[in-house]
Amino acid sequence: MSSNSITQVETFGFERIPDRSRYARPIDLFRLLFGGCNTFSTSVLGSFPVLLGLSFKAGVWSIVLGVLIGSCILAPMSLFGPRNGTSDPVSSGAHFGIHGRIVGSFLAVLTAVAFFSLAVWSSGDALVGGANHLLGLPVNWMTLSFAYGLFAVLVLTVCVYGFRFMLWVNKIAVWAASILFVVGLFAFTKSFDGAYAGKVALGSVGFWPAFVSAVLVAMSNPVSFACTLGDWARYIPENTPRKRTILAVMLAQLATFVPFFFGLATATIIASKAPDFIASNNYVGGLLAISPNWFFLPVCLIAIIGGMSTGTTALYGTGLDMSSMFPKFLNRVRATLLIGSLAIGFIFAGRFAFNLVESVSTFSVLINVCSCPWMVIMIIGFVTRRGFYLSDDLQVFNRGGRGGHYWFTHGWNWRAMGAWIPSAAISLCFVNLPDQFVGPLGQLAGGLDISMPVSLTLAAALYIALLQCFPEPDGVYGPQGRRWLRGGSQHNVTVHPVVPATKLKAVAQSRARAEREREAELDMQDAG
Repeated sequence: MSSNSITQVETFGFERIPDRSRYARPIDLFRLLFGGCNTFSTSVLGSFPVLLGLSFKAGVWSIVLGVLIGSCILAPMSLFGPRNGTSDPVSSGAHFGIHGRIVGSFLAVLTAVAFFSLAVWSSGDALVGGANHLLGLPVNWMTLSFAYGLFAVLVLTVCVYGFRFMLWVNKIAVWAASILFVVGLFAFTKSFDGAYAGKVALGSVGFWPAFVSAVLVAMSNPVSFACTLGDWARYIPENTPRKRTILAVMLAQLATFVPFFFGLATATIIASKAPDFIASNNYVGGLLAISPNWFFLPVCLIAIIGGMSTGTTALYGTGLDMSSMFPKFLNRVRATLLIGSLAIGFIFAGRFAFNLVESVSTFSVLINVCSCPWMVIMIIGFVTRRGFYLSDDLQVFNRGGRGGHYWFTHGWNWRAMGAWIPSAAISLCFVNLPDQFVGPLGQLAGGLDISMPVSLTLAAALYIALLQCFPEPDGVYGPQGRRWLRGGSQHNVTVHPVVPATKLKAVAQSRARAEREREAELDMQDAG
């Protein structure tokens, strides 16, 4: 790929990126992460404390706690991309098995489609609403369809071109959207009341369930990047200090306080001046209703810039994940076009046919509940293996082969799967999102949503216990051996030889030929 062309289509797919082609820096990772959050989608998440009835101060604390906890969980995931030069789902094959890595791929695809849809919906609504106030443009299915289609096609075009074009878009989006959000804070200064009390005060019934729910919603923003962080970090050279990469992730998430607090502050104004919009969970409509006339143009610009940035960071990795799951049929560009086209269809059907906007918001939180135990297993695996990975063995499945250090049991590592499946299933039962989704055990903690703590704790406990009781082969730990875990017996050192796809095909053809010859021989005997 050319070193100075942003319009040349990216050629790298799921294979390890050569060291000479890694030109990104931790600051680029910061721009992509922050740019992907610096939009109305995050402001909508920032409005949730008010929608749940909390005061402004309680909302601030819920956002701070949620973002900090989510950032601490997300930051170590930035280490896989530089180390292995590929996406995180492919890297997860080292712990889940080269077939079990499909778990990460499906989580990444579902998360990307959900957040891409939310980005297009929120930005399209804001753009049409702003144009309605500025130019009198009618708000109907035709204008909304045009806005959604415009955003979706632009985002898909950027994703097809690839990483360098996406990075260029986010370099602009980070500064432009940040300045516009700061301008917006000044626009609402006179109307803002920091003493906004909300409907649920500290000490009253329902405060803690609402507070915990607000924390989890804020936490879902950084956690949503769990399966896609490696898509961008893989362009960072392997010799980059790990602290710098982790710091870039932490700072990017802390910077999201700008759109978060913008959403929170404006939501308190909407609750005071236009409460009907809060009652109907329509933050964007309420924002347009309380905005001064001169702020409608910045609203449109934030919608355009932020929608492009969020949409590209959400959708870019889907091409990589789908192409790695079906390498015989799809390359990165074809997979991106396929998933992008399906996502565009989902956007229109979900908005006009089934009204799934709120449902997708809930679905995004549920995906994150399933992603947290996956992240815990990955991080524990990185620590216990001292960051040792065999990059070539990670690509066995993508190349259609079998065997290697990460073959485990027919391509599945039941230790990781045995920790992830029950952790995800049980934590879903503890979800308690009022008026959205309440699991069978959602009321067990007095209305508190403890799904995230359950998923994190259970995944860590189960995975460590399984690694201790049933040690993995010594070969996956490298020359320095395992960290904090006991070693296995001598019979646990077998490494399955890698069988290339060409040899598998030749063996299959040989077996088929032998079967045909045997059938012909039997036919001759019958004829005789």
